[in-house]
Amino acid sequence: MPAYTTGDIRNIALVGHAASGKTLLSERLLHATGTIGAMGEIVRGSTVSDHDPQEKSHQRSLSSSVMHTSHDGRHINIIDTPGYPDFLGHALSTLPAVETAAVVVDARTGVQTVTRRMMESAQAHGLCRLLIVNKIDADDIDLEAVLGDIVEAFGDECLPINLPADGGARVADCFFSPSSDATDIGDAADAHTKIVDQVVEMDEDLMEAYLEEGEDLAPERLHDAFELALREGHLIPVCFVSAETGAGVDELLNVIIKVMPSPVEGNPPHFYRGDEQGEPVSVTGGADDPVLAHVFKVTIDNFVGRLSVFRIHQGTITKDSQVFADDARKPFKVSHLFSLQGKDHEEVDAGVPGDICAVAKIDDLRLDTVLHASHDEDEVHMQAVSYPAPMYGLAVTAKNRGDEQKISDALQKLDTEDPCFKVEHNLVTNETVIKGLGDLHVRCLLEKMNDRYNVEVDTHPPKIEYRETIRSAADGHARHKKQTGGAGQFGEVYIKLEPTDRGAGFEFVDKIVGGVIPSQFIPAVEKGVRQVLDTGAVAGYPLQDVRVTLYDGKFHPVDSKEVAFIAAGKKAFVEAVSKANPVVLEPIVNVDITVPQDNMGDIAGDISSKRGRISGTEASGQGMVTISGQVPLGEMENYQSQLKSVTGGEGSYSMELSHYDPVPALVQKRLTEEFKPSLDDD
Repeated sequence: MPAYTTGDIRNIALVGHAASGKTLLSERLLHATGTIGAMGEIVRGSTVSDHDPQEKSHQRSLSSSVMHTSHDGRHINIIDTPGYPDFLGHALSTLPAVETAAVVVDARTGVQTVTRRMMESAQAHGLCRLLIVNKIDADDIDLEAVLGDIVEAFGDECLPINLPADGGARVADCFFSPSSDATDIGDAADAHTKIVDQVVEMDEDLMEAYLEEGEDLAPERLHDAFELALREGHLIPVCFVSAETGAGVDELLNVIIKVMPSPVEGNPPHFYRGDEQGEPVSVTGGADDPVLAHVFKVTIDNFVGRLSVFRIHQGTITKDSQVFADDARKPFKVSHLFSLQGKDHEEVDAGVPGDICAVAKIDDLRLDTVLHASHDEDEVHMQAVSYPAPMYGLAVTAKNRGDEQKISDALQKLDTEDPCFKVEHNLVTNETVIKGLGDLHVRCLLEKMNDRYNVEVDTHPPKIEYRETIRSAADGHARHKKQTGGAGQFGEVYIKLEPTDRGAGFEFVDKIVGGVIPSQFIPAVEKGVRQVLDTGAVAGYPLQDVRVTLYDGKFHPVDSKEVAFIAAGKKAFVEAVSKANPVVLEPIVNVDITVPQDNMGDIAGDISSKRGRISGTEASGQGMVTISGQVPLGEMENYQSQLKSVTGGEGSYSMELSHYDPVPALVQKRLTEEFKPSLDDD
């Protein structure tokens, strides 16, 4: 069993915008506690966190990494997460595994897009939040302005628990033993008063004692109220550090172990029986209670195989434990249980509630799998993480003949690892399309396919899913006749074609009277029509919202066969479509684009240039505005990169299909000229 208990554990996720210094800070924390003897360097690829070859090549975090250390009798699990918006899914997936989201802010750039997103997501998951202002020793920075931006963005509950001093060379404590020394911004005593005032509001008895005794209340007496303030978001401590020099790191460790919550002190995790509308499941966190754990990270390695990382919320998992995965009929045996230190897997005998552990080579485990001890918990699930929808897509084809199965296997493995990577096979365009959060995201996944699985693909923008329809009624007639020396083929049909309401689909009406076409051949006519519906008659796209009425025809008692009426129905339908004012439709999407207010005019003009229509704008807070409208999907190609360029990476957007509208005449002309219909008789 571990030498520590659940109450000794602190689970911290380092989250925040790219280049805020999360990886170096995790390295500094490991070094300050003696876990590593020397600091690694990002440029040399020697940090504990960024151990993947691809991360070393790009010199940035591309997925989350789990580490641990010990300090003053406390066991601290640290999860370093990527900060680029393209890899946000990996950061969000770690939130269910921790009690504290430590949001790192670059002192040079202040509050940025991912800073806001992670603060909001951590709040939605009921996590305690800690703001860490890093790089306080950088040149030409205004730390007072940074603190002001934090308060403006996230509220007056953001209060410094220490303050920078001597130009960022050290920090002054404002809570445990308030410093009387001068600081770079404000007064430590004033900061102490503000944080104590905020804490005592949580407890009437404590408030009364505070009014009687003044500021002489010991930090130990404030502990429970401090924890409650953290859990309810009434207090968000702000720490100042320099991961580069180590300034403020000891003070940060002191904050983590003394006031940030253990698993028994944080808000309980949100488990449900069924979906999130179902019955909440109470989690005791007891070591002797039935096991309940949640998988928050899965990686697939050519050597290790599938490595599933999970947080234990209840019960104790030991080697040789029998554990069920979701609703699996049979349990799996925990043959080897690991504690992670970056790329190193340290085998352990047991994991207690609050621990973060891993198992290897269990194929049934996927992201969000719930591990449990009996079938009574088969329907138990955890609160779903709200991931951004993958918007950037590329169609992929095998570069080398015969690699199709290898590509399928590789894409399936990448999909298992990444919550924001999707693979779709579009039946309309007959393309395999991969989607991610941006160009960098997709490009890194393609690199991984090549490096890890030795699979190369060609890529191109995915085709637009156009549709076809008609705008007027028309008649169609066709006679199919073949005589080859033996039994012939004969079928003749007359149809009427009419448009229906948009979205009504296809309707086939049989108005044959007097047996001019025997009843057994009428389904064959419909089959011929449906063949054209699937392949298109104008530009090669599915045809929709039409009514076909079969009202007359002829047959031959010997030569009429099903195949003849299929061919006749197909030809008559194509003829009718050509006379019914056919039109190609393009998908129109609803878009919500969130950008800084300064970029509002640029974005509005860009939407208009894309044949889009703006339906409204709404202030989103923190100097951001959301522009809503409708835009043709074909105009949104590479929009992620365009938006990033215009807004300096601050913009984000979402879109969903709204309806189909006719394409411009020039586009229809091009599409119809490219189409080569087939009217084979066989």
